[in-house]
Amino acid sequence: MLKLYKFDFDCGRMGRLFGLFVAEEKDIKNIIGKKAYFGEVLGKHSEIYGTIEENDIEIVTNDQEFIAKFENFNCAIGYNPLDYVRGEEK
Repeated sequence: MLKLYKFDFDCGRMGRLFGLFVAEEKDIKNIIGKKAYFGEVLGKHSEIYGTIEENDIEIVTNDQEFIAKFENFNCAIGYNPLDYVRGEEK
């Protein structure tokens, strides 16, 4: 079942990464505890990486009608951690 998730990743003094995206619950469970590499997304030499923790990802809704509209209008914003977990980690 698809769910709408909010991603909030604390990068210490460098800042935070945010995202709003749709994913399967099993895919989210699969990346918890895995390492993600975001690159220099917060400026030159920032090298943002870390372990995805359960409290970094929060369910916003599982209302399938809302999620269908959200996807239809391409409302995903920010960072989706599924795109940044290294291949060997998945």
